[in-house]
Amino acid sequence: MTKTVAQIVKPLVTALLNDAGPMPIQFWDGSFLGTPGANVIMVKSPEALRHILWAPGELGLGRAYVAGEIDLEGSIIETLTAAQDMAGNSPDVVRQKLRARDVPTLIWTARKLGVLGFPPAPPPEEARVRGGVHSKDRDAAAIAHHYDVSNDFYRLILGETMTYSCAYFDSSTASLDEAQTVKYDLICRKLGLVAGMRLLDVGCGWGSMAIHAASHYGVEVVGVTLSREQVELARERVAEAGLADLIEIRYQDYRDVGDGPYDAVSSIGMFEHVGSSRLEDYFTSIREMLIPGGRFLNHAISRPSGSGPLPKRSFIARYVFPDGELHEVGRVISSMQELGLEVRDVESLREHYAKTLSHWVANLEGSWSDAVALAGPNRARIWRLYMAASVMNFKANRASIHQVLAVNTPDSGKSEMPATRMGLSRSDNFDSTLGPGRRG
Repeated sequence: MTKTVAQIVKPLVTALLNDAGPMPIQFWDGSFLGTPGANVIMVKSPEALRHILWAPGELGLGRAYVAGEIDLEGSIIETLTAAQDMAGNSPDVVRQKLRARDVPTLIWTARKLGVLGFPPAPPPEEARVRGGVHSKDRDAAAIAHHYDVSNDFYRLILGETMTYSCAYFDSSTASLDEAQTVKYDLICRKLGLVAGMRLLDVGCGWGSMAIHAASHYGVEVVGVTLSREQVELARERVAEAGLADLIEIRYQDYRDVGDGPYDAVSSIGMFEHVGSSRLEDYFTSIREMLIPGGRFLNHAISRPSGSGPLPKRSFIARYVFPDGELHEVGRVISSMQELGLEVRDVESLREHYAKTLSHWVANLEGSWSDAVALAGPNRARIWRLYMAASVMNFKANRASIHQVLAVNTPDSGKSEMPATRMGLSRSDNFDSTLGPGRRG
């Protein structure tokens, strides 16, 4: 009697899944492992197994999914949640390396399915950046890999605020766009912005922080980014808002900004691209660009413990954030203080980011055909998997995010900070009647 694919691969699946028990998996011959349900992993061809056998664990699975050889039917977040629950809340649902005792099972399975041979080529979307790590040219290439995809694709996911960072949900009924606007206003208040100030926005994205700060607080803003597509659209949005006299968007590395000093500096969702080896240079550059008493807000993803590059063989390092690095917030604070930036406030937004990412996943899945038309099926699958996995990581405290507010305190010690924390959450400088193009 001929065995089904499910019967052939069952021993190998058991070995790879950390004894977590099989998720509902359907193979190309129609056979099943596990119990069929609303959320099913579809293994669509033997090529998927070749990816997994040559790169066991997260990377092989990721390659097969990006290539369309594996698909997920139903809610991707529910599927990942179920897999995580089976593994006892461990992120390592799939073994990253085969144990020696599993090698004979692997060889037998590969021979039975006819998938022995040379390793398959990874999907072309896999990043291959070259040059010195965190050199200007390599950083520019890494940024382009992630951000120069399609502005319309990002708008579909992010919504009308075009904000690619954690929102701030100040009420349970707030929409994504409302929560992003509240986030920008919170940052403006923490920075103590008033009309006539100069703000530098490092990693300005599509210009949303610059537009909010200029339109509601009357500040002059310079925004810098290494994404040419972001620069193009940000300049268009600034012009449409009637704020070209207050906002300048530059294609520029923060290391090349030479027209300080500034009254305040914001860095929102950019710090993940600054490597451990460049922390001293980064914070020194920020401090030197600030006036005495000027404030700096660093809004960045962090690790609960440890710092350094994303694992080289991880899906996110290969397909999403090449050369990305996350730092434990304590190290960030210590580095700031050692380099002359006095840390005055730290706020965790971990649960807010899980909610933000859930909105993004829903936007993507709700407009899937449009997303595929804009960025291609492989790129759409990359974003679906990485954002859904990120939801899980933030919910489980495997990743966090912090806003760290610091001051370039002068030698006199007068920081000009409000006497209480309440002073950071309100401002007499904001005028809700003002908007883009309607400054007083």
